[in-house]
This record gives sequence, C-alpha cells and structure tokens, in this order.
Amino acid sequence: MNKTLLACFLLIPHLACSSTLPKQLAVPGGIVNIELGSIATPAPEVFFQKNRVLVLENDHKWVAVVGIPLDSKVGQHSITIQSGKHKTQSNFEIDAKDYPAQYLTIKNKRMVNPNPDDLKRISNERPTINKALNTWTEQPINDLSFSLPVQGRLSSPFGLKRFFNKQAKNPHSGLDIAAPTGTTITAPASGVVLNTGNYYYNGNTVFLDHGQGLVTGYFHMSKITVQAGQLVEAGSKLGEVGATGRVTGPHLHWNVYLNKTKVDPALFVPELIPAEAKQ
Repeated sequence: MNKTLLACFLLIPHLACSSTLPKQLAVPGGIVNIELGSIATPAPEVFFQKNRVLVLENDHKWVAVVGIPLDSKVGQHSITIQSGKHKTQSNFEIDAKDYPAQYLTIKNKRMVNPNPDDLKRISNERPTINKALNTWTEQPINDLSFSLPVQGRLSSPFGLKRFFNKQAKNPHSGLDIAAPTGTTITAPASGVVLNTGNYYYNGNTVFLDHGQGLVTGYFHMSKITVQAGQLVEAGSKLGEVGATGRVTGPHLHWNVYLNKTKVDPALFVPELIPAEAKQ
C-alpha cells in the first residue's frame, strides 16, 4: 500500500480523503458513479448482478463505482446496497452505444481457429486467469485517475466489434497502444502483482490488483520485470512492449476490470476521456 493510501486509511472517518472518480459513461462497457449517502455512517456493501462493487469516499459521501458489462441491455438496471441487515436498491439507466467494427488479418491462422491441443491449453489457462480477475481485497482507494501505461499510438479503442480473417469474434475488451518492441510499460497506479504468465491469446501477461475488484491487465509483452506478490507504485516498470499471443504487431493491450467486468480504460485517463462521458 503506498503512502497516500496508508494516510487515508489512518485518518478518522470525519476526515476521510476525497477521491478522484473515473468519468461516468452509462453505456455497455462504461461506468456509473452512484452516491450512496454520508460518510457519517459506515461504508455499505454494494452488488451489481451479484458481483461486489467498489465503494469509496468522495466529497464526504460514499460512492459506488459500477462497471457495466458490454453485453448489458439498454434500459433500467439497479444495484443492491446492504448496510448491516438493511438492504435497498438504487436504479440507473444504461444508454445505447454503437461501437464501430474492426477487421484484422491474423497470419497465424491457429490464433483464429485453434487446433485441439490449442483449445486444451486455452481451457487449462482459464482458471488461472479467472482467479486473478475475481480477486477482491479490502483496501481503501483514494485516486482512480490513471496515467497511460505506455507512450505510443492509440491503435484500437475499447469496444470495437472484432472480425479476425472475416470471422466475428468477441468485442475488443481493452485499449491498444502501439509502440516498438522493448518500449517500457509502467503501472498506471499503485497495486500488487496478482499474476504473471504466458497465455495463448494474451501472450506474456501481468495482472495488477488495485483493491476492491479493480484489476488491470497488460498483454502481449516481450518482457516481464515483476513477479506475483510484488507491490508496485505508480510509474513502476512492469515490463516491455512485445508481440506475443494473438497480435498483428507490437503493442500493449491494456484491460481494466471493475466488479469482474471489462470497462473502457479511457474513462480512467484524464487526457483520453471520451467526448460523450459526463461527470
């Protein structure tokens, strides 16, 4: 835990630290920030679609920061708020967003249509990846404003409808930043290294735990310079850009997860906030 987080944790409740929230964008793949009430009462537990939601203090109020799955339907949704034995709901609206399509050609055809051995490997890797993504640690969070983990060209935004070799695949779950192989990748905020490994689609990978279900992932690396369990500060080197896994060239694929949901990383980076996002 870094010094800023530790300082916030030690302060008495009436002097709790104010936080920087990600920008709100109430669409599939976006985020909603929902005020829960005064910090004069203990922080409630919040759930969305049965998954625990990050809660932090902002402007003397508890706020739930809710990740919206890409496959969510437009319309009214609700979170469940539990304070002791008392349980209530709060409703919010999800608006439509039409993500554009992207067509890519992958030279390694097994990365589009894996063979039986590849499928076995993918299946064996899934529990390890899921364990990292399902992590929940109780720790205070003070700042949800991230820096970019690598300097480069933003090559593919979040949410694109993906077609590999003309075959429809899952939507783009992160933000791609193209940069030469060997370019340094840094932590956008402090955290603990959950897992490192080499996976079929993701290539060389690092997962960071920032607390309360906020997890970030770094894929396709050429080199990993951290290890599981290591505490990293914002700006610490995680590794280097590469072209491992399913890629068309060297780049970093950066994922952000909230309540076990992939959300748009741009909502956490002040200079990348989408025009349609609102406070």
